[in-house]
Amino acid sequence: MRRLLTIGAFARAARLSSKALRLYDQLGLLRPAAVDDESGYRFYDPAQLERARLIAWLRRLGMPLARVRQVCDLPPPAAAEAVAGYWEQVLAETAARGQLATFLVDYLTGRGSSVEEPPSTLGIRYAARSELGLVRTSNEDSAYAGPRLLAVADGIRGPGGDLASAAAIDALKPLEALAVPADDLLGALADAVAAADRAIGEIAASSGRGGPGTTLTALLRSGSQLALAHIGDTRAYLMRDGEPCQITHDHTYVQSLVDEGRLTPEEAASHPQRSLLVSALTGTGGATPDLSLHRAEAGDRYVLCSDGLSAVVPAGALCEVLTGPGGPREVLDELVARAYAAGAPDNIACVVADVVGLDAPAAAGR
Repeated sequence: MRRLLTIGAFARAARLSSKALRLYDQLGLLRPAAVDDESGYRFYDPAQLERARLIAWLRRLGMPLARVRQVCDLPPPAAAEAVAGYWEQVLAETAARGQLATFLVDYLTGRGSSVEEPPSTLGIRYAARSELGLVRTSNEDSAYAGPRLLAVADGIRGPGGDLASAAAIDALKPLEALAVPADDLLGALADAVAAADRAIGEIAASSGRGGPGTTLTALLRSGSQLALAHIGDTRAYLMRDGEPCQITHDHTYVQSLVDEGRLTPEEAASHPQRSLLVSALTGTGGATPDLSLHRAEAGDRYVLCSDGLSAVVPAGALCEVLTGPGGPREVLDELVARAYAAGAPDNIACVVADVVGLDAPAAAGR
């Protein structure tokens, strides 16, 4: 019979504290091999050291205990994928926080205005469309593009979805006329999104319709500074130097499975619940959008779209169109055409915007 280790000896071997081992026992994460009936003292099998060390390593990564338990219960290849997925998420969140921290340091030390280019050095050319899907009888999608604001909203299908997406866009439109300084860009956009959520709540209260809601992705520009607000599964892409990058993270059930390493991105694309949202604006005040700051460069191309486009136009085809010839209007028309060619099972909303230098006039659709 294998000799069991006391909790103290096991803690030393695993480089964990006895207090941590007691917590992991309570959570069902690492049960002792035996417990003395009279004293309640815990004993562990040396074979449990591998799991204990894995838990310690995952905790040093900062992984939440609930997620640690999921990883520990997976076979090694799947566990490795789950750890890689978690770390990618950490890096993305850290990068976003780093951008915000840099902004705050500049703002608090009075350097915010000096690092900004004059607003006139950059402009944008833009185009926006919202189209009915081939099998839909109503369009819940809304799209808007202007010199300073780009936005796409996809109303949750059902009563009031179309009103919710339109109300969200309308709540953001006043930002076009406001002289928002670069160092207050993120706050102004966050306030506008909160106003959008309140407007959706008013729709529900006045119409008696239950559950209106919408996704929302929006960019607000001041000079070379861009504030991004995002909630739901509408998306924003950046094409820079010929390389596409999705700069939003889907708030869907399926994406959470990908983040946890339980699905691959390829499996997620065909999952029957890929459109199931875990976060959206519903008028209750309980949803918090992702907020981040970005710096625009001449030559950048931004695309905002609903899942009626992103779900049916593959990444390769999207990249092909975005790197092809033509301005925002031509590119937008081609993207919509690709969605229709794929059957357009959902409504389509899309905005395409090119960042241009001072010598290229900023004008809609040109």
